[in-house]
Amino acid sequence: MSEGDSIGESVHGKPSMVYRFFTRLGQIYQSWLDKSTPYTAVRWIVTLGLSFLYMIRVYLLQGWYIVTYALGIYLLNLFIAFLSPKVDPSLMEDSDDGPSLPTKQNEEFRPFIRRLPEFKFWHSATKGILVAMTCTFFEAFNVPVFWPILVMYFIMMFCITMKRQIKHMIKYRYIPFTHGKRKYKGKEDVGKTFAS
Repeated sequence: MSEGDSIGESVHGKPSMVYRFFTRLGQIYQSWLDKSTPYTAVRWIVTLGLSFLYMIRVYLLQGWYIVTYALGIYLLNLFIAFLSPKVDPSLMEDSDDGPSLPTKQNEEFRPFIRRLPEFKFWHSATKGILVAMTCTFFEAFNVPVFWPILVMYFIMMFCITMKRQIKHMIKYRYIPFTHGKRKYKGKEDVGKTFAS
């Protein structure tokens, strides 16, 4: 390798201007992502607003149905990963490696760990909507199709996929939404003390 061949370095060994610009841009982007982490409701409202704007744009332009279909399939895959446990119980039936989901009432509480965490689900969904919105500005992505067939195919795929996911949840007895460990109430304290 000669001088200046490594990524982001100029001939003199310093990072190039372009490399520094994109590094700084990535740092700013990550900073905004980190600041948005605790605001779950706001993040999802913004994403729903973007999807609403996308739907209005597609409706008004009367096109880009393939892009919309691809976005729908992508969001469905993200949603299934969001509902799935990180460790698939069907693969863990025979082996005792790693944590598994509790299947009996008296087993120790183990929180549901998702294959795709909520933040990554939101981030990927938002990026997908923005990419789809960008595609609507290019005529090359406006492939003429008979859109009712795509809608029916998507609905059929959604129903089959969700049915399979719900059967999996019933078979392995897990609910993808936990709100912490169940709290049991003890006997009520009546406030009487024993005097000796």
